[in-house]
Amino acid sequence: MAGISFREVRHTYRPPRGKPVLALEGVSLDVKDREFLALLGPSGCGKSTLLYLLGGFIPVESGAITVGGRPVEGPSPDRGIVFQHFALFPWKTVRENILYGLEKQGMPKPGREKRAQEFVELVHLKGFEDSYPSQLSGGMRQRVAIARTLAVEPEILLMDEPFGALDAQTRALMHEELRAIMRRAPKTVVFVTHDVREAVYLADRVAVMSARPGRIKEIVDIKFTSNARGEELLQTREFADKIDHLWKLVRDEAIRAQGTRE
Repeated sequence: MAGISFREVRHTYRPPRGKPVLALEGVSLDVKDREFLALLGPSGCGKSTLLYLLGGFIPVESGAITVGGRPVEGPSPDRGIVFQHFALFPWKTVRENILYGLEKQGMPKPGREKRAQEFVELVHLKGFEDSYPSQLSGGMRQRVAIARTLAVEPEILLMDEPFGALDAQTRALMHEELRAIMRRAPKTVVFVTHDVREAVYLADRVAVMSARPGRIKEIVDIKFTSNARGEELLQTREFADKIDHLWKLVRDEAIRAQGTRE
C-alpha cells in the first residue's frame, strides 16, 4: 500500500545569507493508494518543497510524513521522481539510461535487459534504444525519464512540473501519454504544477496551496458526470467549470503573494 499522509508539516529555508524563510506551515493532507493528486498553487508557495520532503531529499523539520504508515526518513526506491528538466545522462543511450536504476538495484543482466525493453515499448520509443538524449525531442527525452523511473517499480511517482519545459503541442501529447501509462501501470502519483488545465485533466484530486507560507487552501475532487474523453472532455461545460473554480482559488493566492489587490 502506498498511501501517503502529511501531518502539520512545517519547513523553513535557512540560507547561508539572509533571513530564514518559512516555506510551509501546518500542511496536512492524505493521498490514497493509486490516486493521482496534483499540487497546484502560485510560484513560491512550497509545492516543490513539499514534494522533495516526501521524496526524502529534504529532512522533515516539523510535523510528520508517512508512506504506508512508515515515516519518511530519506530517499527510498519506493518513491521515484521525474524532474522538469529530464535529468538524463547525456553520454548514455535511451536503453542505458533506463538500465541505470536496474543496475543499481543489482538485477541480473538478462532480467534488466528484458525489463528495459519493456519500458522502452511502454513509452513508445521502440527503434530509439540506441539514440542519445541530444538526438531526441523534448517530449521523447521526458518519456525516457519517465521510463527510467517506472522501470525500478516505485510504488509512488513524484513529478515536479515534468512538462513545464515543453511546447504546448508536445505538452498536450505528453498528457495523453501519461494517462495511457497510468492506465497500463497504475501508481500513486503526486504531481506538482502551476497549470490549472493540466491539473484538471490529469488528476483525481487537486490540492490548492496558499501563497507562502504554503498551506492547503482547498482540495477539489475532479469528477465528471460526462462520458466524454480526451479532446471531447476538454470542450465540456463541466471541464470549464472546474478550471474556473480552481483558477479563482489560485488567482487570489497569486495576488496575495504579490502583495497587491484587485
